[in-house]
Amino acid sequence: MSYNDTNAHKRIASLLDEGSFVEIGAYVTARSAAADPAQEAYGDGVVTGYGTIGGCLMYVYAQNPDYMGGSLGEMHAQKIAKIYEMAMEMGAPVLGLLDCAGVRLSEGADSMQSFGNLFMNQSLASGVIPQIAVIYGSCGGGLSLSAAMADFVFMEKDAKLFLNSPNAVLGNFEAKCDTAGAVFQAERVGICDMTGTEAEIAEALRQLVGMLPENYLEDYSAVENSDSLNRSVEGIEKADKAEQIRMLADDGAFFELKRDYGKEICSGFIRIGGNTVGIIANADRKLGYRGSGKASKLVDFCNAFGIPVVNLVDVDGLRNCMDNERFLPGRLSELIKAYSSASVPMVTVVTGHAYGTAGIAMASKALGTDLVFAWKDAKLGLMDEDIQSEIDDSFDKSKNTVLYHAKRGYVDDIIDPAETRQRLCAALEMLYTKAFDA
Repeated sequence: MSYNDTNAHKRIASLLDEGSFVEIGAYVTARSAAADPAQEAYGDGVVTGYGTIGGCLMYVYAQNPDYMGGSLGEMHAQKIAKIYEMAMEMGAPVLGLLDCAGVRLSEGADSMQSFGNLFMNQSLASGVIPQIAVIYGSCGGGLSLSAAMADFVFMEKDAKLFLNSPNAVLGNFEAKCDTAGAVFQAERVGICDMTGTEAEIAEALRQLVGMLPENYLEDYSAVENSDSLNRSVEGIEKADKAEQIRMLADDGAFFELKRDYGKEICSGFIRIGGNTVGIIANADRKLGYRGSGKASKLVDFCNAFGIPVVNLVDVDGLRNCMDNERFLPGRLSELIKAYSSASVPMVTVVTGHAYGTAGIAMASKALGTDLVFAWKDAKLGLMDEDIQSEIDDSFDKSKNTVLYHAKRGYVDDIIDPAETRQRLCAALEMLYTKAFDA
């Protein structure tokens, strides 16, 4: 059997540094190939190995849809599991390029057991090394769970991700609501961080990898910074949240995650002083279950990999609708637990309102945030002062002022909006040596 320039190889070559890929396990074949040579295929339908992205070591696997639809069989799954084992031993991320029709039914129990072993290795790798999935073509059945277990998921704009195909979902059909489509997964489900063309995904992937640590113990993501730590951000209070984040970031670079999902939260990665920082901002003053889940996943990832978290808070309540009555208590409690249990440096800036339960849940001092700053015109309290006054004529409006909360110790300092970047740089530098496990 000789080298075969498959679609899988081409996809790997489009993402990794030129000439860096080294293949492992090219001669592995299914057991059934011994009895029926016609079933022998290059690498049992998956290409595995290692290479670099931006000079960073990366373990990679890519499914080949030209062989049995890229279906996942016993040896196919074992090859991927082996890549995970090597990645954990070496402390390097895993990149999976998924294009699979599902489990290979003809291999029965052997196929399913190997599938389970793959799930086990992915679970063991969670919080140890970053896991990235890129979906091309189809990612169906049990493999959709493998994709969902990744830390970051990209979908080619025409790709499909489904546990059950749309036409098999009770009460649904593909023309009515394509539950497998990239748009649905990005906007309604939230598994997908970004959709786009293969070229757009390749560019975004390289940007993301450049911001991530290689593993939970070592951080190679810091870069030399040419942007002044004392740069003023005049007019930041007039910008929308995405633009505020770019104004605070080194050189205005912001890698946004799940842009189309839970739009009341704007979140992703930036650099401040050359170091990667997770950032979460309220883009809407009503917090819902989607935004809560989106934020908690990022906080958990940052905490696992020693990445500081910055929060820009401007919220005055929780969204009121049937979906939020059903899902918000669970999602918001997960966000509260994520903030409360995080041991990485955390800094909050109250840029507008911080009212009620939503204000407390968004990385307040009460949840253990290291430093809380507030812009001089910010408002904090039980609820909007005008609403409270309608309920209780004796309400003291002074209790909603930033000064009152600073006197009570709930705000560490009152700052001018223009000095926000300067204060964040100084705070994160001071917190740099915080003992994560203390």
